[in-house]
Amino acid sequence: DVQLQASGGGLVQAGGSLRLSCAASGFATDDYVVAWFRQVPGKEREGVASISTGDGKKYYADSVKGRFTISSDDARTTVYLQMNVLKPEDTAVYYCAADPHIIHAIYALPSGGSRLFRFWGQGTLVTVSS
Repeated sequence: DVQLQASGGGLVQAGGSLRLSCAASGFATDDYVVAWFRQVPGKEREGVASISTGDGKKYYADSVKGRFTISSDDARTTVYLQMNVLKPEDTAVYYCAADPHIIHAIYALPSGGSRLFRFWGQGTLVTVSS
């Protein structure tokens, strides 16, 4: 069975950093798209960053560009989201999602991109205090 295990959320002051991890298991391939999404109550789940583990291509939402970095380990089983210079508006529940059937990581980020993913980790709460 495919499993995604997200971790690393917490409480941090504005300007601080956190690193989220998404450990994947059960995929028949090591070439798949992984994305981080975030959601606040009453709003649509927003794509934050995505990566293709096969070719390493990465994409970011404008709101996090230059502050967040997505990466994967050499085994392509864990994807990280390094979040720097955090702002109160980054406060949300963060989810990782993965799917080997998505042909390009860029498709994850536009509105509705979350609907492309079949496999999801549990959310991890990030709270940024001002």
